[in-house]
Amino acid sequence: MRKAITITIFIICIGLLWYFLLKPQDYQIRVVAKSFPGTINQSLKSWNNSIDNASIVQLEDLKHLKQTIKSGDSTHTYIWNIFSINDSTSKIKVDVTDLDNSFKNKLLIPFTDTDFEKGSRKLVTDFISYLNKHRKEFKVTILNEEKLPNIYCACVKHKTIQSKKAIAMKDSYPFLNSILVGNGLKLNGVPFIETTDWNIANDSLAFNFCYPILKADSLPVIKDITYKEFNGLKSLKAIYNGNYITSDRAWYALLDYAEKKDIKVNGKPIEFFYNNPNMGGDALYWKTEVFMPLTEQDE
Repeated sequence: MRKAITITIFIICIGLLWYFLLKPQDYQIRVVAKSFPGTINQSLKSWNNSIDNASIVQLEDLKHLKQTIKSGDSTHTYIWNIFSINDSTSKIKVDVTDLDNSFKNKLLIPFTDTDFEKGSRKLVTDFISYLNKHRKEFKVTILNEEKLPNIYCACVKHKTIQSKKAIAMKDSYPFLNSILVGNGLKLNGVPFIETTDWNIANDSLAFNFCYPILKADSLPVIKDITYKEFNGLKSLKAIYNGNYITSDRAWYALLDYAEKKDIKVNGKPIEFFYNNPNMGGDALYWKTEVFMPLTEQDE
């Protein structure tokens, strides 16, 4: 009997030591989100910008982020862990810690609903509301594989971040269009971007913004414009409807699809734009064809 009591006390002590000293979070929140990991990742970063004294960094991959929010004398840390369930649904696990009151929180949480818990739940609920609103602003439809044609084009190079891609395009659109037409070049299709580098860890982006043109024997030399042959590749294809600012949601959808289907892709998306954003209108009617080239190409 004494041995059983001793073992029980030992187990309780080990449990208490783990709970108060080793347990990585003060509080954990689990929610289901009707979206895929990439959209959740980018929405978290965008939503974080609306919070005072908040910062967010991506950890080992796009499914793990660390958010830090300072409020008064307290600093709260939220570790967002995203798990894909299917093509349109993810599970989010949020580990929350108050760095200055961790022991107090762990002591009170089993016995009462603390302000710390209420505030943490409200913050996560606010994000889910933000995400649900954003989901209504675009649509991604994944289609089959398609081989892109070779295209001769005139391009302007850009280096920026994902959230400013559309601004770079908007600045180049009238310049490229008017300069080409003004120099007697004949346009031969809709504008497109060719991604040359995409760093998912820090959202940096390098791309060529291009206009297809008819190849001529002699082409005018124009500052900041290069002529090139775009080599079409076999790619996964999606249709994106929505503002071009967030067309990268289709990139993540294609990456998620490729991962689930065990398809190797090169992570350098290509987009063809069928509407001029300078003309305005309902962005849900704007059409973008998005391609994610396969790593292995048919000979």
